[in-house]
Amino acid sequence: MFAKFAIDYSTRHQHNERAVTYQTDDPMELEEFLAHLLATGSHILEIRHDGQALPQSQFDHLIKKAVDLCAAEMLRTSLDIDGLTLKSRFGLAA
Repeated sequence: MFAKFAIDYSTRHQHNERAVTYQTDDPMELEEFLAHLLATGSHILEIRHDGQALPQSQFDHLIKKAVDLCAAEMLRTSLDIDGLTLKSRFGLAA
């Protein structure tokens, strides 16, 4: 049985780029892992839902959510602000 979501990605090492698949059934875990991949500069190859590659629009939507998570964490840490301030000043969820 397939996991509900799967991400194919590779880390960008100089001479050894190998594709890896991360699987989860939790959509929030998927977004958090995508944020981690973005923060570490990993190459995101494909995102699948129920075994089918996501259309470009859905892929982009998930990437935008992950970017927002990365930005929110950076702002909270760098500016030492709480989630409510983050939301009111920058419009990002905590």
